[in-house]
Amino acid sequence: MSVRGVVRHQEWTLQPDREPDAEPTSYAMQCAVCEETSPVHADYSAPQDWVLAHGGRNPSHHTYREIITRPWRAWWKP
Repeated sequence: MSVRGVVRHQEWTLQPDREPDAEPTSYAMQCAVCEETSPVHADYSAPQDWVLAHGGRNPSHHTYREIITRPWRAWWKP
């Protein structure tokens, strides 16, 4: 028995998904000191408000990470 295979190279495109049915972009912030994370929100200002509140409760926590989840889509050009 012989094995046969087909190899085909395709040119792919990758871009942010802006289709009407795309998942929404979401935002969160994470404290780099204690790794506590804000709730995920569709608006970036809510996690920023969380940072100010978290910093108020923890005066030595000055460093944060922004976590952005953005949908992307990929497809090949025929």
